[in-house]
Amino acid sequence: MSRYPAATRADHDRFCVVERWVLVRGATGQPVRHHRTYELVLDDGRVLRTRISRPVTKDAYGPSLWSAILRDQLEVTADEFWACVGDGVLPARGPVLPVPPADAVPLGLALQLQQHLGLTDSEIGSMTKDEAVARLHAHWSEGTDPQVHAP
Repeated sequence: MSRYPAATRADHDRFCVVERWVLVRGATGQPVRHHRTYELVLDDGRVLRTRISRPVTKDAYGPSLWSAILRDQLEVTADEFWACVGDGVLPARGPVLPVPPADAVPLGLALQLQQHLGLTDSEIGSMTKDEAVARLHAHWSEGTDPQVHAP
């Protein structure tokens, strides 16, 4: 027997609101009509999606369905769910990944710079994306690298 009450559609909706899931809009820009549909973008880039049948009432989910929603849609444990709903404690969703600077050199470009120009990680790391593109473009279009063959 579970130590928690049967979860309801209203509990499910409250969880999404507290954790700041985004209500999905349809093609018309209006909320989706047949279900209340939420999305949450995680730090690793995955997008979670959950749907709550309308109307959002205090009708309880069956244990099997609720277990699947927790596991497959919300990706939380019952403890995390009820702590969020009852106390506003957000689920621990793993480490926050650092966001690279907007002008960081993408990996594919860095690999090209290493392969074609023989640049080191530290040399590439000191460049902006635009500088890296210019170096590679000069190498391909002129057959020379302006940094290496400068007068």
